[in-house]
Amino acid sequence: MGLWAGVMRTSRMAVAVLAFGVLVHAEAEAQPAARQVAVWDVPDVDLLPDDDLGRLVRYGRSVLRETSAHIGPAVADPAMRFAGNNMACGDCHLNSGLKKFGLPLVVASADYPAYSTRRGDEATLVDRLNSCMTRSMNGRPMPADARPMQALVAYLGLLAKHIPADARIAGGGAGAMPELDRSADPQRGAGVFASQCAECHRRDGLGVRRNAADASFGYAVPPLWGDDSFNDGAGLGRLITMANFVHNNMPNGTDWQMPQLRPEDAWDVGAFVLSQPRPHRAGTGKDFPDLLNKPVDTAYGPYADDFPEAQHKYGPFAPIRAAAEKLKAEKGSVPNPDR
Repeated sequence: MGLWAGVMRTSRMAVAVLAFGVLVHAEAEAQPAARQVAVWDVPDVDLLPDDDLGRLVRYGRSVLRETSAHIGPAVADPAMRFAGNNMACGDCHLNSGLKKFGLPLVVASADYPAYSTRRGDEATLVDRLNSCMTRSMNGRPMPADARPMQALVAYLGLLAKHIPADARIAGGGAGAMPELDRSADPQRGAGVFASQCAECHRRDGLGVRRNAADASFGYAVPPLWGDDSFNDGAGLGRLITMANFVHNNMPNGTDWQMPQLRPEDAWDVGAFVLSQPRPHRAGTGKDFPDLLNKPVDTAYGPYADDFPEAQHKYGPFAPIRAAAEKLKAEKGSVPNPDR
């Protein structure tokens, strides 16, 4: 009863106030100091009772894994077409959101509501999920009372059930390998892509569909760019997130304990991927009301500093970070002129 009561409370709260997507990689959230949880105590979804809540949680996991089949642009019911591409939330949040440094979702439910520096106000779990829906999934917001949204909330609530409220997980996000003291090199990264990535993602980077005739089946291997990929406002559109994700997870089957790519190769291939065409999200200039809260690798302006967009996109990032700290000390904040 305790487990179910906790999940139900989480679901009710989110629906009252509720890639998803990448829940951890598009904005900097103010976080208090907290103890880390190295071993995640996550209930087994497959052992849940066959009741309303158990079915809802399992449906939520299915929405995460097979997003395009439930809410993709090719589903039969136009009203359910919330995602704008045929990717799956699980393409970024690996192993159903349970892989360390694979953008895990284990504490997503417990992290919200929280202040969002990208929005400039408090964001609920629904807000954060819809941020991923409109960026990573290149789609439109999903109502809090839509069953797929309720199911995602129930699933995320279950994942966080045994994580203490004041704790942080070890293995969260995509990792934090050392940064380069040079700009990441897309041209060099093209060679890394050809030798390490193209066999799965194809040389054109457009991935491998499960069914060439029916896009709702999604991808066996997701596209890394092109019209059916994440848009330029997504969290993986930032190089620090992309490069660390690649380093700790790619080629497929890699994990953080035994990376297959050297750090410089991960930085450069990440730069190559992000140099390719992808959908544009309108209005990104309004992100981050205080430009000093904007991540240093955000690839679109405006900026508080005078560094060019190319350096924000490819680095090196240390000089940008130092300039931001100086501006914070001098001015405290820099209002976004586009808002």
